[in-house]
Amino acid sequence: MTNDGPVQHGYPHLETVRASINALYKRLSYDTVHTFETSVAPVDVAFCDTDDLYLGAQRVARELVRHYRLPDARFVVSFREMTHAANVELTAGPEYFVELNDRFRTHRRDIGAALAHEVMHVYLHRLDLSFPGVRENEILTDTATTYLGAGWLLLDAYREDAASSQKLGYLTPEEFGYVLAKRSLVFGEDPSVWFTSAQAYTAYVKGMARARQDEQQPPLTAAGWAGRRRYAHDRRHAGPGPQPGVPYTFTPDGGGRLRVSFPCPTCHQRIRVPVRGRVRARCAVCRTVLECDT
Repeated sequence: MTNDGPVQHGYPHLETVRASINALYKRLSYDTVHTFETSVAPVDVAFCDTDDLYLGAQRVARELVRHYRLPDARFVVSFREMTHAANVELTAGPEYFVELNDRFRTHRRDIGAALAHEVMHVYLHRLDLSFPGVRENEILTDTATTYLGAGWLLLDAYREDAASSQKLGYLTPEEFGYVLAKRSLVFGEDPSVWFTSAQAYTAYVKGMARARQDEQQPPLTAAGWAGRRRYAHDRRHAGPGPQPGVPYTFTPDGGGRLRVSFPCPTCHQRIRVPVRGRVRARCAVCRTVLECDT
């Protein structure tokens, strides 16, 4: 949690974020991911200053449990002084103990954001889905929270001006915006209407622009002129191994014919197709149909 300190920006964790989206599709399946097409509604996690602190936190936790479909999980929420925003004990359940930073006693509208991340820890624990290393695993948790419909709360908790700043989670604001945009492009949902933070909206717009770039990389037909020209050059001079600065790789198949592999713009699974002009490919993981000019 950033509290009146510098906020990191940009996309320093982008490769781990993409690997996280891919891991979600592989572990959950296309069908299960699509059961999360509706995000947590603002009214369901709203927290007023007049609400009882503990009863209100329990209510929000229960709503997030319902959203993640953890029917036998019960959360006991407490508050204490700590460096991080929150902490959860990952046990066999069904009862889990969540500690929230004392800051949330007076910043109650962000309790839903903190709990969304902690309840996702339990969800991933039950799936036995994790990445090696604490930071990578936290990035996976932020990404899963966002892609499965509760992470807009984490981005909306980002606020920054000349005098103060606050950000929850390990992703940068733009990375949260990127994952939200990837989700929006799949489910057709616009989370920006729920933002109360102007900075969150700006980060989402930047993230959407970055997500759109994934759909405009060759050999996809939506690639721009410069990308197509670079691709044609690389295809003529195709050698072993990946080309620097581009997402595609050329390799010969068993018959000596050239094939190209590239990441799916939806789930980042590598797709391999023959180099023979116009090709339609279907991602086996997320079922996205891709128009290619190889």
